[in-house]
Formats: sequence, structure tokens, C-alpha cells
Amino acid sequence: MNQKSFFSILVIVVLFLTGIGGCKSLGATLIGSQKTPAAAIFVPKQAPIMVSMLINPDRLEDLAQVVASSKEKRKTKDELNRLKTSVLANTGIDYEQDIKPWVGDEITAAIASRDLDRDPSNGQQPGYVLAVATKDAQKSRDFVELLFAKKAIAGANLVIEEFNGIRLLSNSPRLPLESLSTKSEGGFSGAVVGNDFVLFANHPQVLKEAINNVQAPDLNLTTSNQYQQALAQLPARKVGLAFLNYPSLSTEKENQLSPTYESQIVALELNPQGLLAETTIVAGLDKEILPPISTLSQPSKALQYIPASVSLAISGVDLSKLSSSNLQQFWAQVSPGLSVTQLIEKPLAQLQASWGINLKDDIFNWVQGEYALGKLPNNDWIFVVERSDRAIAGIEKLNAIASAQELTVTSLPLANQKVSAWTQLTPVAAQSASSSAITLSAKVKGVHTTVGNYEIFTTSIDAMEQVLKTDKNGSLADNSQFLASTNAFPQPNAGYVYVDWQANQAIVKQQLPIISLLEIAGKPFFSNLRSLTISSYDNKEDLLTGGAFFKFNSK
Repeated sequence: MNQKSFFSILVIVVLFLTGIGGCKSLGATLIGSQKTPAAAIFVPKQAPIMVSMLINPDRLEDLAQVVASSKEKRKTKDELNRLKTSVLANTGIDYEQDIKPWVGDEITAAIASRDLDRDPSNGQQPGYVLAVATKDAQKSRDFVELLFAKKAIAGANLVIEEFNGIRLLSNSPRLPLESLSTKSEGGFSGAVVGNDFVLFANHPQVLKEAINNVQAPDLNLTTSNQYQQALAQLPARKVGLAFLNYPSLSTEKENQLSPTYESQIVALELNPQGLLAETTIVAGLDKEILPPISTLSQPSKALQYIPASVSLAISGVDLSKLSSSNLQQFWAQVSPGLSVTQLIEKPLAQLQASWGINLKDDIFNWVQGEYALGKLPNNDWIFVVERSDRAIAGIEKLNAIASAQELTVTSLPLANQKVSAWTQLTPVAAQSASSSAITLSAKVKGVHTTVGNYEIFTTSIDAMEQVLKTDKNGSLADNSQFLASTNAFPQPNAGYVYVDWQANQAIVKQQLPIISLLEIAGKPFFSNLRSLTISSYDNKEDLLTGGAFFKFNSK
């Protein structure tokens, strides 16, 4: 095992946190742990990132039971075996014989520092640490001795030393920190600490610092107030988590901006319906925090007018304050130049151009009540907003914009309901040479009507007809698949973003390019993914909490 293999383990744990959900149903038995990462005692407070898998690696094979066919079961098992083989390549180590007998229920990997010698002038060499829980201390000691003995037989320089009563083994190149003038390897080290963990690092100094972190508690991550604050928000059972320290992740130039939100924790929870990724973002002390986004104690009633057939839906309350909320404040920190409202506006670019409006100025600013937005499979859009004095004024403004664009506002009956249509009239010459008559062709640009306490807008008459028949054909609010996803989130919350994955993955990848990379790494996960639902909830003055629920195709 060399530094490349060590880094592969770190990557695999990260991918595990994003890809373990390649399952279809987990039945009544949940896979997860109520524990938090015990190995956090080896991780320094300032570590940029730590990821933990909190179940035994062999439990991953249990997930093979949830795929639909025996062929897929074999494929999943083969992929897991390939991961093990790639990590142990060229080591002479066999997982089944040498590792499986002792490996426990936690694997934690961390970037302990961004640069070992903290001197950017000679390049960067991050310090990595890997902690693997052991259920048999003697067998794990035998493994470490075997690992380094095989490297020595292969020609590596073996160095054995005692540090604070712990036996450390390292192989060459064992270079002093000051000699790390490039991004070359700095050696590989391992040790068994007590009877609980096997530690590996990419330099002896990193390993020594990890051991020091235990003996000097103020140095390790468990004593971080922000880490403990974030841990308190985690679900009871989780298969893994990741903790990010934004100041340590940021460059020196970025740190001059003094990020408002300084840390984030993400935990994964498996339930019979799918995978829930919950995240808590913690603000720094004495930071000026914008007000939280508005929440609802129950799902928006506007959803009852969104047909169940939609492939994309967004619901919530008070769009007018979204751009000045704490959610926007965090988004601006992690995605400079892209606002939360732009995430809604981008998919609606065609609608915005067709109507000749600015969504933020001409619609979002007057939406203070409940709202729901839906996209039909034929790309027609539906927008439902709770009526108010300000909303009524906004609707009149839209009618004025339509008139200014020389659109005709026409009232017509539809499904026992009077609706208003914005139509573009175009003269059409008569087909007959003997006739000089001119007829008018009407192209509908938009339709709106009032139902109860809600104003409904659609991009076509057909879409409006579907809305007016939701009481017969079913609405999203009553759809079992949608309810299974939204029930994963507590109430009150800020609403939902619901995405049919197969129909909208191109849009999601365009908005969030990192999804394309995750899809390559976790192909079984995304191939089985049916829908993605996102919500924000339980927000406090210095905390942002939310989740993403991944629902998989059922058997």
C-alpha cells in the first residue's frame, strides 16, 4: 500500500457517502449506526475535511439484496470486490485473509492539513490520516507488521520507532518535511493505537501529530464547539458522515473575505424508502446572519393545483424574501455569482423570454404567500400563488405588460371555469386568389385564472385544463411517491424542490456540474434513482439545516 493507495481509500470513503444509496428498497431492517466517529480524536481541529463510514465494510454487500435482479446483485458484488482489489494492488495483501478478520465498524479518513510544511512557496503536499476501527487488536497488529514487512522485502526502507509508547512503522522515502520541495511522496506510516484503531498516514510526522491529538484533547476535532453543535443535529441512525471546515478549505485570498458559515456536516441515513442526506451548516461567532427563510407548518396547499404528472415541482412561501435570507447568504459563499433565485430562474429561462418579463422583478417580488411551481412532461409550466392585495397588484402588472407587448387579454370558458388568456393575434391572408379576406390566427402565450384563494398561471390552455382537472386526475399533493419523499422531512419546513431524476437530470447537471462527476463514480446509485427531493428546515439563528432525499425505483 503506497500513498496513491492511501488516497484511493480516502476517495472511496467519500464516494461511499454519495454512492451507497444504489439500492432499491431496504425492507424493515435499517443499516446504520447510532455512534459518532470515535476516530475524530485523531483529527486536528483545523482539518479541512473528515469523512467517516460508520458500518463494517462487509455490510456493503448486504445492500446487494436490494437490487432487482440476480445479474445486478452479482454486478454490485463484483464492483465492491474491484474496489478492494484496487486499493490493495501490488501489496501482496489479501482482504479476505488479512483484513476482514479484524476490521471493525468505522473507517475515518481526513485531510489533516493542506500542506505538511505549511510553506506554499515549495508546492503543496497535503497530510492524510486514515483510522480503521479494529475488533481484534492482535490480528490488526499482525496485519500492520505483515504490510510493512512485504514492503521491506520488495526493497523499501523499513523504519521502526517508538513514539509515546506506540510502535510506529514507516517505509521510504522517509524525507524530512523541509525536503518536500515538490508534490512527491513523503513516505507511508502505520501504527496500532491501543486496542481500538489502526492508523495510517502519508508521513511519519502526520501520524505522530494524530497520536498527539489524543493526548492533548484541546487539539482534536471532538473539542470543536462547531463540530459538537453540528453533531447534535444528526439523525439517530447514520451510515456515514462528512465534516467540512470552510476556513481551512479556503485559500488565503478567500479567507480574507471571512466566510460567514465556517463548518458543515453531512450525514447519510437509510430508510425503507431511500436515502436521506441531512446537512447542518454552522455560522462563525459574531457573524452577521440574515433572517431565515420563511417556513410552513404543513405542505403548501398550492400543491393541490399541481398535477401528479409533473416532472419538476418547487413549493414554499414568500419568494419576495428569498434573495435576502440566510440560505442565499450561504449559497453566495459556496457559489459566488449564483443566487438562490437564479436556481429557480434558470430552468424558467424559456418562460421568461416567452412572457417578456423579469421573473425576480415582475413576479417573485410580490409573492409573499404560498406558491407552487410545476413543469409538465411536455415542458409546459404551471405557477400557483396565494392571492393577497400585493399579489392582485402584481397580476394587474402582468396584464399591463401583456398589453404593452400588444398581446390581447381574452376571457374564455374552460372546464366550467372562466380563464384569461394572453394571445398574440397574427393576420393570415386568405388562401383563395378570388378572396381578399384576412383572418386572424391566435397564439396563446399564457393563461391565468382564480381558483379559491389562489391565482394560477400556465403557459398553455392544455396545461390549465390539466390543473382544473386535478380533483379528478390527482394532484401532486396526493401522490404516494411524492408523499413518500416529503415525509422524510420534519415540519415545519421551507417547502420542497421535487425532481423526477430521469426527466430532469440534464437540468440538474447544468445547474450543479459536480453531479456529473458523482454520477460517474456512483453509477449504480444514479441508475436506480427515481426522484430527488430537497428541503430546508429547523433553521436557527446560527444554523442552517436541510436535507436531500433520494428515492429509488422499487422492486
